[in-house]
Formats: sequence, structure tokens, C-alpha cells
Amino acid sequence: MKTLLLNPPSFENFDGGAGSRWPARREITSFWYPVWLAYPAGMIKESRLLDASPHGVTPADTIQIAKDYELIVLFTSTPGFENDIRLAEAIKDVNPHAKIGFVGPHPSVQPEETLRASTAIDFLARREFDYSVTEYAQGRRIEEIEGISYRKNGGIVHNPDRPPLTDLDSLPFAVDIYKRDLDITRYTVPFLLHPFVAFYSSRGCPAMCSFCLWPQTFSGHRWRTRGSASVAAEVSRAFELFPGLKEVFFDDDTFAWGKSRVLDICAHLKPLKRTWSCTCRVHADYDMLKAMKEAGCRLLIVGFESGDPEILKNIRKGATVEQAHTFMKNCKRLGLAVHGDFIVGLPGETPESILRTIQFAEQLDSETIQVSIAHPYPGTGFDEYVRANAYLTDDDMSDELGHQLPNVEYPRLSRQEIVEAVEYFYGRYYFRPRIIFRIVRKALFDRTERARLYKQAREYFQLRARRKIFARTKKHA
Repeated sequence: MKTLLLNPPSFENFDGGAGSRWPARREITSFWYPVWLAYPAGMIKESRLLDASPHGVTPADTIQIAKDYELIVLFTSTPGFENDIRLAEAIKDVNPHAKIGFVGPHPSVQPEETLRASTAIDFLARREFDYSVTEYAQGRRIEEIEGISYRKNGGIVHNPDRPPLTDLDSLPFAVDIYKRDLDITRYTVPFLLHPFVAFYSSRGCPAMCSFCLWPQTFSGHRWRTRGSASVAAEVSRAFELFPGLKEVFFDDDTFAWGKSRVLDICAHLKPLKRTWSCTCRVHADYDMLKAMKEAGCRLLIVGFESGDPEILKNIRKGATVEQAHTFMKNCKRLGLAVHGDFIVGLPGETPESILRTIQFAEQLDSETIQVSIAHPYPGTGFDEYVRANAYLTDDDMSDELGHQLPNVEYPRLSRQEIVEAVEYFYGRYYFRPRIIFRIVRKALFDRTERARLYKQAREYFQLRARRKIFARTKKHA
């Protein structure tokens, strides 16, 4: 079947689908690659990967493009689900014979609700869908495809689960599909070099963080890895395909997990003399970090989450404040940049714990930070917690533009205070003389970086103004 693998324009500039672990429109425009859709796109002969938002493709454009396809596989998210339903229905209106399948964490954990939401959805593929949608496109009977849910005789049928894929080396290279279907200059993440490409060297994460979307709903906790030679080959392939490429990002749930495996990959990457960055946890020791640096690693994305020890225990982070300090000392000693992720509104959060986290972030002093609003996605332990304790509100988790809004409220922390805390966190962290000097110094010697920083600052202050309006409205409500 002629197949469209679609990362939809749920909102304008929305980074919400097949590569984003925190679906939302960012404070500063960011786009991650739709890696999950790239694999079946590489296995289905007549296919196209359409990543709408980064390429400026509107819902109206998408509907027109979809007219030419027999199968549309749409990667949806919880914040964008209602808009994606409307898009699917509009596609059906102009192409009634097309089959539409939904994939992603949201339909994986809520298959019944997803199929009942609209008759425009013909089926969904639960969890890892590489071979499920490929088999569907190749004409296999739907009753025989593992991991598929669909309607039959007025009811809903759930075929047996598809086991997690273990032979990751059997998948095509994502970068070949990027070359065929995407414009890599459209992908920008503020702390990564531009242009970059991203793909996976592993799937799954053994960590048990209660808030984390992907391992609990989609990729699982079973850690499965590609061979080091295959990873190095795709890195080489990426730089061959894209001569102006600045770096590769390993967008694994957690790249730096098993030490022996990381050392083996580094041994394969070092001779390539290429720049790369990756996800990491604070348990990575000095020897592992040193090997990564020597193999070309530039930056690590690290989820510190909170500086409050009780909150780290509450979310089953499996890491301590002390480990984070040791980790950052090692990174600075080796010259590894760190982008630190923090979350406001996790279980046990109070105004005092937020202040401890801000002080913790200032002590760590990572190159850049991201401060997210805690969202209890369906299928996560965090969602179970807020429902059991009646902390979940009836509010949407995003505004009409796709920006994050809180939908939890605690006895000592309101939605308004969560939003105010995020803005206070950013302001206190970035408006320090040392950080301002760091940013200005980078812009002075790089014209492209200067233009990018100006655009980012403008976008951030626009969102900051919107959040202040939200906080004022709630205060007077």
C-alpha cells in the first residue's frame, strides 16, 4: 500500500510526536527527529515520511498530501490527540477509502478509548510498531498482525502483544530516510549544534522513574542495544549523506547505561573523529565519561529533575543529589558540556522544594537547562499517583498553542504557583552575570549563533508574557 508516515501538525511549531519524550511546544522552537516513523518508512516500499511542523506543513496542506495515499500512519500524543482526531476525520472526508492507523504512547495505553474516539481511525498499533504497520502495508490479514487493535462486528479486537524487538540491527538506517524525505536544516534544538541528526543506539530504559513517558508506555524497561559496529556505521553514513552536518545525537532513553557497552561503542566511534552528543544519567563514572569525551562526545543531556532528596525518592529516580554533584565535577574536569533537565510539580513538591531545586541547579551550573511542568501522562506511575490522591485537575495539559500548562495541583502548590515557579527558575538561573557572559561570549564570535540566540530570546519572552497573564488570571479567579 502507498503509505504516508505522518508526524502531524497538532499545533503550529509543536514538537509532540515521534521523537519527543515531553510532547509540547517549547519555550524556544525545537524540533526532534521523528525517529520512530523512520524505521517503517525504510521498510515499506511505497512510503513517505512527512514531519509536518518542522517543514511548515499546515493541516490543510497535510490533508491535500494525504489524498494520494492508501494508508496513513499517524503518530499522536496526549496533548495533540483531539486535534489529530479532527485531522484524521478531515483526511477521511477527502480520501474515504484510505486506511488510517494511530501509533504512539497515547493509543498504546488507551487503545479502547482511542478507537472509540472516532470512526476515522481504522486501527492502531500498540507500542513498538515497526513491523506491525509494515505488515499491514504489505497486505497481511489484520487478524494475523501482532500488536494491532481494531474494530470488528461492532466491537474492538486486541490482537496479542508484539514482543519487544531485540534485533535492532535488522532495522534500516534512519538517516537514509532523513535524506530521502526530510530537510535537516529544519531541525533545531537550542543546545545542539546546527545542523544535527538524531537516531537511536538502543531501546528501552531499565530505570523506573515514575514520571517518564516512554519506558512505561512505549519502549519498555527492557534494555536492547544495537551492535557497536552498526552504530558507528550509521554515524559514518550520516556524515556522508549530509556534508554540512555538525553533530550526531544519540536520542536513546538512556545512552550511557551499561559501562562495558559504552566503552565498546566509544572504541568504534573514536577512529571516526566525529562530534556527537547523547543522553546520560548521573551514575556514569569518570572512566566512562573520559572514554566518551575521547571518542568525540561534546554534550550530555541529563535528567536531574529535582534537588530535593525526598522528591527523587518519590519518583523512583534511582539517583541522589550527591551523585549529581560528583557527576558534574567530572564533566567539568573533562570539558563535557551538560544540558540539565529539571521538573516542577512532581510528587511531594512544595514552594520550599522548588527553591532547593533552583539552588541545586545553580550549584551544578550546567551549560544550559530546561525546566518542564510535571505532566501525568496516561499509563505512568505519576498518573496513578495523582489520580489516587485526587491531585489531577480537569484542565488541559497545554494551551491552545500547545505550550505546557499544569493539570495537577497539590495542597501547598497551586497551578498558578507551578507556572510562576517555572518562570522564576528560568529567570534566576539565566539572568546571572556569569551565565549572561557565557551566552554573549558565544554570540560575539559566531554570526549564525548570534542570529539563533536573538530568535530564541524573542520566543522565550513572548511565552514568558503569556505565562504571566495565565498566573494573573488564576490569581484573580
